[in-house]
Amino acid sequence: MDILHISEIVDIGIEKEKKRRDFYAQAAEHFPQPELRELFIRLKDWEDMHIRKFTEIRQTLGNGESAESYPGELSLYMQSLVDDRLYQEVSAAGFKKNVSSPEEAIRYGITFEKDAVLFFTELKNYCAQAHRGIIDKLIDEEKQHIVYLSELRGKI
Repeated sequence: MDILHISEIVDIGIEKEKKRRDFYAQAAEHFPQPELRELFIRLKDWEDMHIRKFTEIRQTLGNGESAESYPGELSLYMQSLVDDRLYQEVSAAGFKKNVSSPEEAIRYGITFEKDAVLFFTELKNYCAQAHRGIIDKLIDEEKQHIVYLSELRGKI
């Protein structure tokens, strides 16, 4: 039995993708310049595409059982992975306070994508060997976003 079943890892990833999508949607609304608005809409659309991809992956997986020391342990752990400080800083309430420039928004975007790579890399160790290829695909997608955002940061 896995400590975390692959379906649970993908579920966490989907939740993180939704939070990143919402961040990029807020950025698109916040910056009125057409080129910035288009940039953040494109990033939001990429996150939507990832949500669809991850949902398709999720639909091919069973639910499996996870090892828990006590009832609800896994649920609490998963929630803590999704609701960390980084995502709270750019919630709808915190966005205007913490993101005042396009450079800040791109910096947060890079940080989000790095968070995703670290998240999937760490959790890959908790799933069965047979499912690690799925996690590697998720990691590759997030790395592509880091490269894109880093290139944009260099241009701004």
